[in-house]
Amino acid sequence: MPGNKFPFSGFSSAAVHAGHQPDPNYAHLVPIYASSTYVFDEAEQGMRRFSGEEEGYIYSRWGNPTITEAEKRIAALESFGLVDATGNPLALKAILHASGMAAISTLFISHLKAGDKVLSHYSLYGGTDELLEKILPPLGIEVIIADLRNLEKAREIIQSDRSIKMLYLETPANPTIQCVDLEELTRLAKEKNLLVAVDNTFATPYLQQPFRFGVDLVIHSTTKFLNGHGTAIGGVLIGSDLDHMNGNVTKVHRLLGGNSNPFDAFLLSQGIKTLEVRMQRHCHNAMEVAGFLENHPAVSRVNYLGLSSHPDYHTASKQMSHAGAMLSFEMKDGLEAAKKFINNLQMCIRAVSLGTCDTLLCHPASMTHHGVAKEHRERYGITDGLIRMSVGIENIQDILMDLDQALSN
Repeated sequence: MPGNKFPFSGFSSAAVHAGHQPDPNYAHLVPIYASSTYVFDEAEQGMRRFSGEEEGYIYSRWGNPTITEAEKRIAALESFGLVDATGNPLALKAILHASGMAAISTLFISHLKAGDKVLSHYSLYGGTDELLEKILPPLGIEVIIADLRNLEKAREIIQSDRSIKMLYLETPANPTIQCVDLEELTRLAKEKNLLVAVDNTFATPYLQQPFRFGVDLVIHSTTKFLNGHGTAIGGVLIGSDLDHMNGNVTKVHRLLGGNSNPFDAFLLSQGIKTLEVRMQRHCHNAMEVAGFLENHPAVSRVNYLGLSSHPDYHTASKQMSHAGAMLSFEMKDGLEAAKKFINNLQMCIRAVSLGTCDTLLCHPASMTHHGVAKEHRERYGITDGLIRMSVGIENIQDILMDLDQALSN
């Protein structure tokens, strides 16, 4: 039976087998350990586990075998083929959460304190934007938003404000599909010993591995491409500082209570197994869709990193193996045209979220970014005519036919 020490030569093998431990009852797949607590053979064993002298499960908010498999599998994919400064395979620690926002909350609270600042860029996921703008400031943590595609501006900000402790990046960004340079921004951040955190949800570790560029932390909404089927909410925080991840970060995670659950972790583990084959089809279809939309008379602009017309095309080509499955596009006639288009869809799905096997479309200004102030939205390029699209794995001709009739009617 494959184990964690087997030298996987392919990403798909790691996606299927990494993190799996033989079950004592010989179950093929990891069982759903639907137990809130775990028993001790004796009082002394419980004492050893609480003190950390002995490994073992105590309470499912602290850890669960089903959850552990999902965590180890994701860490294996983010580190696949990477080595540390000593030339050894890169070791990462992943902590599964109840949602992507729970993972982001743990990230900020476990690494920042009152008086610290976060430097980030515009066009972030709406929930992240609101967390940075509305939840952290009352805790004494401020955010600076800038166009970090301008590296000179980024350098100027980083060097001029010693209160900045973290660089938070989301690339590709939601929903404008902007892309920032991970390698260069991480280099600038490390000159001032800043932590670098990256939301890698849109790209997945199959298309982009931020740890390759020296970042410290990676976040995913596992609800999206990692699960792949829209069956479970989840999030994960992954870090390279194992002592800190096993120490303060784990403590904050447990005390905030944003833990995952065995059933969602089970669904996640099974979804990850098909990540590579799904992403290949997602990416192929997205490229076809982007080309179709770019030439459609009802569309004024297409934001897709695989098109040479995208201003961040070269940056994306440097750090991603493919432009991915996410795109957005601007309707020429604004809000009314956007609503009419969405209402005309027949096969593609009207829904928020992304990364599922079926094609999903939504209107960010009134949906995913409804809580972001209008002046901020428009400054970030999230206009009333913008449509976000997560391209699915359906037959490409069916996707294109549905888009064409919805745009033309």
